[in-house]
Amino acid sequence: MNVKIEPSWASVLQDVFEQEFFQNLTSFVKDEYAESKVFPPGKEIFSAFDHCPFDRVKVVILGQDPYHGSGQAHGLSFSVRPGVAFPPSLLNIFKEIKADLGKDMPPNGDLTRWANQGVFLLNATLTVRAHEAGSHQKRGWEEFTDQVIQKISERKESVVFLLWGAYAQKKSQLIDEQKHLILKAPHPSPLSAHRGFLGCGHFSKTNTYLESKGLEPIKW
Repeated sequence: MNVKIEPSWASVLQDVFEQEFFQNLTSFVKDEYAESKVFPPGKEIFSAFDHCPFDRVKVVILGQDPYHGSGQAHGLSFSVRPGVAFPPSLLNIFKEIKADLGKDMPPNGDLTRWANQGVFLLNATLTVRAHEAGSHQKRGWEEFTDQVIQKISERKESVVFLLWGAYAQKKSQLIDEQKHLILKAPHPSPLSAHRGFLGCGHFSKTNTYLESKGLEPIKW
């Protein structure tokens, strides 16, 4: 895994890439791609960074693991390629956007269009073995993405962090609430969405906040 990442992120994260844990993570990931079927494809591991340069980050949506089914994961949290059926959590996200903003279901689940507007779609773990959920957890990815969140918190202002579910909400301790907006809700999974994700209004709240800071709202 050569770290080929968008230049503004390369600059911000240079010290992280030099840390010992990241060297160990790199070795592990290289071995996994050589020996097993791993998602997303290697060139898409850092897609969230490539589509949303550091200086353009306005919103962070934190996921946990890439999708582990064939053809789904492409490096953006919750997103799937065009032509792939909406996973249940993504379907609930689109349902909430419809209820919140009146926008119809999009033709596909590819969220690259959000990323290009400044929505940083970060998974806590950036790779996964095919059909083995959580198989690359606790190997160093979480340490890496925690540092990414801290860099955003420290170096930027007025970013909206959407933390859905208990796992994502634990990351709030990495974020300076004096400088940023943190919105929390249950996870959009069918197991929990009815407990408050549906009806959370996060998409309109995000845009209201961005506009209050003189920033362009997101076209969800």
